[in-house]
Amino acid sequence: MSGKVSRRLLAVSLLLAAAGCNKTQSGGAIDAGGSATAPTPAVIQAACPPISLRDGTSSYRTYAKGAKDDPSKIVYQASLADTTRQCVQSPDKLTMTVVVQGRVVAGHAGGPGKVTLPIRVAATDGEKTLYSELTQYPVEVPAGSATTQFVFTKADVTLPAGAGAEAKVFVGFDEGPYRAK
Repeated sequence: MSGKVSRRLLAVSLLLAAAGCNKTQSGGAIDAGGSATAPTPAVIQAACPPISLRDGTSSYRTYAKGAKDDPSKIVYQASLADTTRQCVQSPDKLTMTVVVQGRVVAGHAGGPGKVTLPIRVAATDGEKTLYSELTQYPVEVPAGSATTQFVFTKADVTLPAGAGAEAKVFVGFDEGPYRAK
């Protein structure tokens, strides 16, 4: 079963890569009256900020009650790996969809079941924070297995229109309090 999941994740990753990193808002559509609208100018590749996994945030562990840093008490360990993104540029904003692949492994003190992962997506421009949101993302380790893979997608990450060239987007695990954007 693990091979099927890996092939599916690979297929999804390849489809996302083939779709490209950028697109423009719908342009050239024909309205009910039969007239075509002017197409939106193409987005320059560099305008879609790269995604990075911030050092120290690509792995996450949960421990049995009262235990900390004891390998025999790990309930779950999660990691983030490959990332991709898609951008839509409009005159007043850059809207991104951020996608990251991850894996959850049950530890000695864990097993099949649900784990909630705190995944933060943040965008910066130098020292200025443009966007930051923490999502409590549920992942299910299936019965009969000690591991599963997942694909986390965060749509509607909105940045100011001119932010693309200098902005950086980070994805990682965050144990801080939940805050809406």
